[in-house]
Amino acid sequence: MRSVLAIARRLMASNKIGYSITLVVVVAATSSGDVVLSNGNYTWLLALISPFFFVFYDFPRLLHLGVSKKDYLSGCITAYALLAFLISLLNTVIHLVIDPLYGERMVINMMDVCAWMTNGAFVAFLQQLLFLFMTMVFLHLLLSMQEHWYGWLLDALLIAIICIFTPIAPLRALLASFFRLVMFNGNALLHISVTVFLTLLFTFMNILVLKNKTL
Repeated sequence: MRSVLAIARRLMASNKIGYSITLVVVVAATSSGDVVLSNGNYTWLLALISPFFFVFYDFPRLLHLGVSKKDYLSGCITAYALLAFLISLLNTVIHLVIDPLYGERMVINMMDVCAWMTNGAFVAFLQQLLFLFMTMVFLHLLLSMQEHWYGWLLDALLIAIICIFTPIAPLRALLASFFRLVMFNGNALLHISVTVFLTLLFTFMNILVLKNKTL
C-alpha cells in the first residue's frame, strides 16, 4: 500500500504541466455578455490532460525504475481518485463562492448543465467526482490501447459511432440517451450507480490491456 501511495504521489508531482495549463486557463478565461461561462468549468481540463502524462510519460519511467505493472496501475487509479476529488472540490467552491459575484449575469457551470446541483451541493460534488474519475480511467484505457490493433479498432469504432449516429435521428436519440445517463443525469442514485459500474468495468479492462503493454 505504501508503494502504491508513493507512486500516486510521484504521478501527481510529475503532472506539473497539466496543473500549469489548467491554472492559466482557469485564471485567464473571460466571458462577456449577459451569459458567461464559469471559470470553474475549465478545471475539468486537468482530468483530460493527466492521463496523457500518466500513460505516455510516467509509464516507461516508472517501469524502468522497477515498478511493477500492478503497482503502476494501482498508483494511477489512486492518483485519478485524488485528482477527481481536487477538481470537483475546486469547481464546486468556484460555483458556490465566485460565480454568484457575477451579479445579474447568468453563469453557466457544468454542475448546473448536468443537473447535478438539483440534488444539493454535496451530492453534486460527489456526482462530479465520480464522473471525472470514470472519465480519467476511460481515457487511461483508451490511451493504453493505442499501441495495439484493438486500440485502433476502438478509435475507428468511436469515430464511426459519432459520424453515423449524429446525422440519423433515431441513432442520435440513442446517443443522447447514453450521455443523459452517464453525464446529464439529475437522478443521483442512478448516475452514481452507472458511473461506479463503468469505472469498475474500465478498471478491469485496464488490467487486461496492461498485461500486454510493453515499454
